[in-house]
Amino acid sequence: MDEPIPTPPAEVIPRVPSKDEQTMGMLCHLSALGMFVVPAMGHLIGPLIVWMLKRETMPFVESEGKEALNFNLSMTIYLAVSALLICVGVGIVMLLALAVTHVVLVVLASIDAANGKSYRYPFTIRFIK
Repeated sequence: MDEPIPTPPAEVIPRVPSKDEQTMGMLCHLSALGMFVVPAMGHLIGPLIVWMLKRETMPFVESEGKEALNFNLSMTIYLAVSALLICVGVGIVMLLALAVTHVVLVVLASIDAANGKSYRYPFTIRFIK
């Protein structure tokens, strides 16, 4: 008896975010540069506000906001450890390296989000899943 030939799964067409979603996703990442306005917590407040306002209505912002928040929370930890290591002497070099890395990665993530691509930050602890 012949067994039926299984049909291949239908191709999954990736969802393309709308221009508004791309703009808000970019804003999620770029708002982390608020650290230059509010030094202590500006890098967390901006992405949190954008994510909280748009996560229910824009799936792209939901994922990009979580990514931005996770990265900025991770950077907060790394910066705190570097600040503690100033006593040892390597902290200042680490702080400078982290600051440059932070700005560069935020700009790269913003560019990708503006083009509708999700960005995964390296060195990120995934606090928010």
